[in-house]
Amino acid sequence: MYKLPFFKYSVLSASVLWVTSSFAAAPHSIEARGDGMGGVGVVSATYLTAPFYNPALTAIYRRNDDAGMILPSFGGIYNDQDNMLDSIDRLSDLLDSTRDSVTQEKITALDGELNQINGSQFNAELGGAFALGIPNPYLSMNIFGKAYSESFVTANVGNCQTSSNTNQCTLQKAQNTTIDAVSVAVTEVGVSVARYNTVFGQHMAFGLSPKLQRIYTFVYQATPEEFELTDVAKNSNAENQLNLDAGGLWFYGPYRLGVSASNLVPHNITTKTISSANGNALQYEYKMRPLYTVGAGIVADFFTLSIDYDLNELRRFDAFDDNTQMLRVGAEIDLLRQLQLRVGYQKNIAYSGREPTYTAGVGLSPLGLFQMDIAASYTNENSMGASINLLATY
Repeated sequence: MYKLPFFKYSVLSASVLWVTSSFAAAPHSIEARGDGMGGVGVVSATYLTAPFYNPALTAIYRRNDDAGMILPSFGGIYNDQDNMLDSIDRLSDLLDSTRDSVTQEKITALDGELNQINGSQFNAELGGAFALGIPNPYLSMNIFGKAYSESFVTANVGNCQTSSNTNQCTLQKAQNTTIDAVSVAVTEVGVSVARYNTVFGQHMAFGLSPKLQRIYTFVYQATPEEFELTDVAKNSNAENQLNLDAGGLWFYGPYRLGVSASNLVPHNITTKTISSANGNALQYEYKMRPLYTVGAGIVADFFTLSIDYDLNELRRFDAFDDNTQMLRVGAEIDLLRQLQLRVGYQKNIAYSGREPTYTAGVGLSPLGLFQMDIAASYTNENSMGASINLLATY
């Protein structure tokens, strides 16, 4: 029987195991400065973090910037707004206890847990990144790599097939219930190239990021009593593909407008086929599609305010509620280049009933020797996250 306090933290640990074999959707960016500002970056990212938001920003740097690097950046988030993990644990205990005796009290409890778990979903994300930026007036470059994983766990409440007795039917539904899980892990390496131009007197920058991706998918199904998250990694499939990001930026003084396009080459990858609880073949398809995002903001020396909006909705695993279309808002105050304070807001508008997420972050730049960024996100007590990165510029 699986104990869920361990389960909650094992989700993130298992995600590490899934992706560290190769290193470590929405094209996720685990980057603590942007994370602290609600995930914005289309116009507010730096030349070091540009590949994760808008390649055009690779060409926007200060005069004294000769080179810079991010090593490492990593973070994670878990989302259990429906308390699904606790429900699985209680359901498992109840099913185990019915082997000894079946009472009305247990049947009533089973019915309550089935209602609670029906339609619920757990989601965990983990990622990391590195970057090496080489700004110059000819063709600015940034060599980068990132990896991210997403895991979705949901319950498929069973059917009552033979019994006309209400209590017996409830027990059959509980015994036929399965826990279904899918995961995707994407690793990519590439180079961003960008150039600043004056077009009809307007200040603009354009950039491209060709990259090589390896996409892993995982699929798993088990009863509540047999469910072990570490078994998810046994059913994997992987494919390679070349992809491309692109972006543009217009600015006038501190005022900026930008647009970015990620994963311009669409790709489908099917999971490995496994046998389901009813004996049928079980397989899912993961869809990688382009994401178009616009951004606007004010980026001054000691203050930044920015907003990003996804123009289209991403649909990935059809059988899971993993669609995303994000609205992000963030701000930063820089205190004498030594301390940066950040706040942000983000909401997934693909689902009207979802709660918004609030973020906060801090940046430390002691004497300009190096910089450490820390960020945290909070949706509710069952949905939180954190990220951190270290960077240096020369």
